[in-house]
Amino acid sequence: MRAARLIRMALLVQSSPGLTADALARELDVSRRTVIRDAQALQEAGVPIRAERGRAGGYHLAPGHRTRLTTLHPTEAETLYLSGLPTALRDLGLSDAADTARLKLSATLLPSLRAAAESSVRRFHLDAPAWFREPSTPELLPELARAVWSDRTVRITYARPGRDDEVTRLLEPYGLVLKAGVWYVVGRVPAGRDGAWRTYRVDRVTALSPTDDEPFVRDPGFDLTEYWRASAEDFARTLLRTTATLRLTERGLGRLPAVADPAGVAEALASASGPDADGRVTVELPVESEEVAFAQLSELGADVEVLAPAGLRERFRAHARDLAALYGVAGQR
Repeated sequence: MRAARLIRMALLVQSSPGLTADALARELDVSRRTVIRDAQALQEAGVPIRAERGRAGGYHLAPGHRTRLTTLHPTEAETLYLSGLPTALRDLGLSDAADTARLKLSATLLPSLRAAAESSVRRFHLDAPAWFREPSTPELLPELARAVWSDRTVRITYARPGRDDEVTRLLEPYGLVLKAGVWYVVGRVPAGRDGAWRTYRVDRVTALSPTDDEPFVRDPGFDLTEYWRASAEDFARTLLRTTATLRLTERGLGRLPAVADPAGVAEALASASGPDADGRVTVELPVESEEVAFAQLSELGADVEVLAPAGLRERFRAHARDLAALYGVAGQR
């Protein structure tokens, strides 16, 4: 494991000269002290890596030196061929370029590695679109992708959902995200306006034109993956507009994550009381609506009792009466 980390560190320094010990520690998921020890180990192994101080400091390889640690392991070759999404590349207008790149890569691989890489294509297929939805490529996606690649500010016209009007915005497009078959563009309004981050569905962009401005300067601290993760969590939480108070058996508590929204379940588990005399725990579960909560919690059967809100509790009482009447259960209350 350490040998693989040393190889990765040497390649990182070669591809990005000037990385600090802290930056390398984050990339390698180790401590700063480990980075310093690994740099010393590389020096002892003959890799001329050195740390420089000052504003242009960080770790560098000796001028003119390039590592020869670029031979691929069979598993690495397989992974490269798994990394592409055929549908996404086609949507972005990059399928021809991707095919050419794969051909060039195959030509440089040893025969044994070439077979390993090609075998992954026969064994795995990545299908991004969701079920029951006819996939369609937004007409302006390729042009928007070119703006993302070139860091070019664009003027977009956007049809707002649920409304008949459209708005025009200036946007610095930082990245594109494909979520369940739907493309989104993540960008920032130019700092001279409000500098806020925005996310737009690409299929609602009705017009797009690059500006004549110089390419915008990217924020080096922006992480598209982290931004999307946090935005998705925030969006999921905003959908949970009310709270249900529940008494759950141990089995019901264990099954709750399978039926309710993850963001709500996390809060419910954090609010759980100790077991009462019947062995049930009480939780406060954020839910989207009483109707959605009823559909979700009905799957738990008698392992859940709704205490509040009153309307949701009455839904379950009526449901229980209907079931009792249907199946001829005596002793109804």
